[in-house]
Amino acid sequence: MKYGVTLTAREMGAGPEAIKDFVQAVEGAGFDHVLAAEHVAGGDPARQRSGERVHTFEQPYHEPFVLFGFIAAVTKTLEMVTSILILPQRQTVLVAKQCAELDLLSGGRLRLGIGLGRNWMEYEALNENFKNRGRRVEEQIEVLRGLWTNEMLTYNGKYHHIDRMGLNPNSVQKPIPIWMGTYTQVVEKAVERVARVADGWFPQFQPGPEFEALIERFHGYALAAGRDPKTIGIECGLRIDPALGPEKWLQQVQDFRDLGATHLRVSVAGEVTTTQMLQALTRFRESTD
Repeated sequence: MKYGVTLTAREMGAGPEAIKDFVQAVEGAGFDHVLAAEHVAGGDPARQRSGERVHTFEQPYHEPFVLFGFIAAVTKTLEMVTSILILPQRQTVLVAKQCAELDLLSGGRLRLGIGLGRNWMEYEALNENFKNRGRRVEEQIEVLRGLWTNEMLTYNGKYHHIDRMGLNPNSVQKPIPIWMGTYTQVVEKAVERVARVADGWFPQFQPGPEFEALIERFHGYALAAGRDPKTIGIECGLRIDPALGPEKWLQQVQDFRDLGATHLRVSVAGEVTTTQMLQALTRFRESTD
């Protein structure tokens, strides 16, 4: 199993020295990757609709390709994972170029996690269509993979028309792995899409009968698409309580492993300082060796 650490709002709001110290400490502790979410812009909370909770300007987010370019320069082995990039609100060919550049300059250390997002205000600000984002994303994935694996690409789809265009320089990985996230509420169409087109999945569920049943359906969708479910990665999220200690943590890890998780992103529960967080993460990683 591969272990990663999610960069939280605390790290994302910090300056470059603090980010460098944090990711180098994570790398030194033996973690395999770091993950970062993204939002390009946040709206006024007053614009949220009744019952809606979406990103606002109050929470900091670094632009992931710039952030990961910085992290690549101050680390040696950490894989960098967007978890997730809201792909349909971005221009596909530009994303392909940004990914190829980051993958090349980091020595092949990028994993592109994508999703559809829920923030209509952000789509509006970026002049992209919020309503057809699910239909567009599958075509975007085809275009990304085509650009990363071909010297030149010609593509004629519903949303993309590309006539003999290529990236130079291109990525190390051919293609860069594309993983997809789903929200905490189960949407079967979204789960089926991940099983059909993605290299991996970021489910947001804890072990239990509901998640076990969902995994079974996920495997069924993969088989229906002619894919071997074992070839599709699954990265789950574990929030460790420093007070519980390694024995409890290892049982939680085993619970995820029994469900077929290949990767685990780890965060620390409670109000802790950065030092306390790193101490807990280091103890966790030592216990899993």
